[in-house]
Amino acid sequence: MKSILVIISVLSLAMPSMAQNIKTPRPSSTQNVIQDFGLSTVELSYSRPDVKGRKIFGDLVPFGNVWRTGANSATTLTFGDDVTIGGKKIPAGKYGLLTIPGASEWTVIITKQLDVTSPSAYKADQDVVRVTASVQQIPLPEETFLITFKNVTSSTMDLVIIWERTSVSIPISTDVDSKVMAQINEAMNMDNKPYGQAAQYYMENGKDLNQALVWYNKATVQEPDAYWIWYQKANCEAKLGKKSDAMASANKSIELAKVAKNPDYVTLNQKFLAGLK
Repeated sequence: MKSILVIISVLSLAMPSMAQNIKTPRPSSTQNVIQDFGLSTVELSYSRPDVKGRKIFGDLVPFGNVWRTGANSATTLTFGDDVTIGGKKIPAGKYGLLTIPGASEWTVIITKQLDVTSPSAYKADQDVVRVTASVQQIPLPEETFLITFKNVTSSTMDLVIIWERTSVSIPISTDVDSKVMAQINEAMNMDNKPYGQAAQYYMENGKDLNQALVWYNKATVQEPDAYWIWYQKANCEAKLGKKSDAMASANKSIELAKVAKNPDYVTLNQKFLAGLK
C-alpha cells in the first residue's frame, strides 16, 4: 500500500510538468520577409495580430503613443546596404521599427533599440530618423496586420503598413548607380571585360549610348552566338537612330535564336523589327 501511494505522489508531481510542454500556436504569427533591394537585401521581422472584431486604431492601439508596430517581440529591419529614409542616410545594419499612430498621420521611427515592446522602454535619444506619413483609408479591411514592400525598383521602394482600413507608407532609397559604375570602371581594367553587362547598364540607365554601342560590338566578338546580345545591340542602335544597323542586328539575333531553338527571342526580334517600320 505504501508503494502505491508513493507512485501516485510521483505521478501527481509529474503532471504539471507534462502540461507545461504542450505546444500551441502563438496568438500572433511571426513573419520574416527578405526583399532584394539595390545590390543587397532588406530583412523585416514582425508579428501579425488579427482584428478579431475589435476597434484597432484609436482604441486597441492608442493614438499618440509609441507602438511596437506588431505584436509579441519588437519589429526589426536589417539593411544589407546603406539606405536613405526621410532624407537621412542610414548605415547598413539592424534597427528597430516603431510608430506613433495618429488619426490623420503617423510618425514612423527607425531606432537603434531592438527590444522595444512597450512605450515605457522607448528612448528618443536612440532614434536614427523620424518620418511623418499620411494616413490612407483603404476600401477593404485588412484582418491580419501587414507590413510589406511595394513599388520596388532597383533603387527605391515603399515600406507599407496596413491594418484594419488604415495604410501608411514611407519611401526608402539606396545608391545603386555609383556602386555599379565603380564596378564597371574596375572591370574594364581587367582581362575578361564584361562588355555586354556594362553596355546594357549604360543603355538602361541613361548613360552614354555611343559608349554602350562600342561595348556591344566588342561583346558580339566575345560571344558571337549570343543572340540576346545581338538583340540588345539592335535596341541600342535604334536609340541612336541607326535604323539599318538595328535591323541587321535584329535579323542576326533571329538567325542565332533559331539555331539555339529559342522561339521567345525570335518573337522579340520580330516585334522589334515591326516597330522600326
